[in-house]
Amino acid sequence: MLRGQVLSLPKFQGLSNCFPEKRSSAEQYTGYPIVLAKPLQFLEDSMGMRTDVDHLPAAKQRELERVVEIIFDEFRGATENATGPRKGARILKIILFGSHARSDWIDAPLSANQYKSDYDILVIVSQKEMTDRAAYWATAEERLIRAYTIEKTLHTPVNFIVHSLHEVNDGLSHGRVFFMEVAKDGIALYEADDRELVTPKPKTAEQALEAAKEYFDEWLTSAMDFYDQAKHAMERGRGKIAAFELHQATERLYSCVLLTLTLYTPYNHNIAFLRSLAEGLDRRLYGIWPEDSHRERAMFQKLKEAYTKARYSKHYKISEEELTWLGARIEELGRVVHQVCSDKIAELEGATRR
Repeated sequence: MLRGQVLSLPKFQGLSNCFPEKRSSAEQYTGYPIVLAKPLQFLEDSMGMRTDVDHLPAAKQRELERVVEIIFDEFRGATENATGPRKGARILKIILFGSHARSDWIDAPLSANQYKSDYDILVIVSQKEMTDRAAYWATAEERLIRAYTIEKTLHTPVNFIVHSLHEVNDGLSHGRVFFMEVAKDGIALYEADDRELVTPKPKTAEQALEAAKEYFDEWLTSAMDFYDQAKHAMERGRGKIAAFELHQATERLYSCVLLTLTLYTPYNHNIAFLRSLAEGLDRRLYGIWPEDSHRERAMFQKLKEAYTKARYSKHYKISEEELTWLGARIEELGRVVHQVCSDKIAELEGATRR
């Protein structure tokens, strides 16, 4: 808690101490003909995926229709003046994955300080260049955030990732758990045509264990390095540098979980997005960031903004008290990440002995 209970600088220890046929609608939003079923009422099972959302309440089905519209609308806006090969860029598939696809989502009011499941969306595009989030997807992300937080036209937050078809198929061919689970449990909200995803090729138990260990060692070590650099920056009174280093430590801790458990992490520096994906994998990761007060919620937002503003904005300010509080929460995050990843590795080790 921030209320008068600030940790002193000596207690700001290193992370190492924590670890032992609506065609007309489609054309409206894309500008080119598309094979699209009635809104979210499912296509033929052309890629082995479910194509219905009947398990979702009607309100959520309507929300997902709106999400798809926003994605198409903003993609068209970002690409309408494109030239060369990018002029023919297309959205090939929009897939709902995660808890809302599996039917194990959790709803909670924002004020309840309880875990609330997001809509997790995978957008598959025809060209790798179109996966550049800053160039093509920033406005869509902003609109979806605004629809949830300000306009209240969405009652569930939305997280989406963008990959080319080649990237998704490559992930399936190399047995990356994340893509295999999307292919197995995902729901196709939209498809441009009948092209299918490749058949997944799961890793052997030994291969999965080796990959998980490598990711765990690499990303945990990287997180610890950034954390230690943040400490040193604090000791020198370089608050903005310390804030950036703490952001990087946090980003790497969440990536460590995602890679160790699923062999995948998105190319994204948004720690709120990474946090949401990680918390959806293991609920032990939820609750690390207190949200009882506006000030506490603002602390995580300040850390999130540090990736850009701490480096480039002269208006970004952060106090020693705030840095110390954030450091304590990141220590706790490191402890939980270590436990979650260690449990996964132990599970994989058991699988190799069977």
